[in-house]
Amino acid sequence: MSLATGFERLDRRWIFLITALLVLVPLLWPLNLPLTPSVPVQDYHRTIEALPPGSLVLVSCDFDPASRPELEPMARSTLLHLFRRKCRVVVVCLFQGGARFVDGLVEDVARSRHLTYGVDYANLGYKAGDEAVMVLMGQSVVNTFPRDQAGRDAAGLPIMRGVRNYSSFALLVSLSAGYPGTKEYVQQVQGRFHIPIIAGVTAVTAPTLYPYLQTGQLQGLLGGMAGAAEYEDLRYERGMASRGMDAQSLAHVFIALCIVLGNVAYWENRRRAPR
Repeated sequence: MSLATGFERLDRRWIFLITALLVLVPLLWPLNLPLTPSVPVQDYHRTIEALPPGSLVLVSCDFDPASRPELEPMARSTLLHLFRRKCRVVVVCLFQGGARFVDGLVEDVARSRHLTYGVDYANLGYKAGDEAVMVLMGQSVVNTFPRDQAGRDAAGLPIMRGVRNYSSFALLVSLSAGYPGTKEYVQQVQGRFHIPIIAGVTAVTAPTLYPYLQTGQLQGLLGGMAGAAEYEDLRYERGMASRGMDAQSLAHVFIALCIVLGNVAYWENRRRAPR
């Protein structure tokens, strides 16, 4: 039986089943496929590594469940990295649909490190206003976020004592799925207040931010699940992004193979067709 005949008789459900298995198996049992971290990812990692213990870091988690597959792995890994560097973290959110989801993520990571709320970290929650909120934080963070995610007085939290504006933070980490996000932080905050910024964004957004890397307005960048997986590789951990990239890579190889074999079968049929 020729290749063309075999493809014609092949039930397409077998292709769906193989694709499903290629996606599912690496998610359950990671294959640890090799990764080569790019320069922007290395810079992202290096910037956090350079922070002195006890540094205060502002993390803006501007994403929601719709962008969770790409942004959650890098957010989780970044928070773990900061906490292991003994940094104190203040989290804010400018995405309306992301506040509760981000709160659960932060609490989950903090519990795994046995951290104390209000001392080692704080979540100031969501604030409407987009770029206006970014600019207002440059005047006073506590006045912009008078209460945290749970309704507690932000000024009364030990971690917020002495915090004025961006000058109180050693670094701003922007984890962004769109607007408002990294681009607006660079335009509204970095040029005015000169705070170092690193960013993690969706894969579709990353190419638009490379000019900011070249000008030095961004110190490092994670782009999509691939960037998150490379970051995990630098940290010698196999998290959600690494598993997702294993699954994605196998599925892509199989789909590409199907395309090649399909074209071979087409040309074989065409060659055998009577003229």
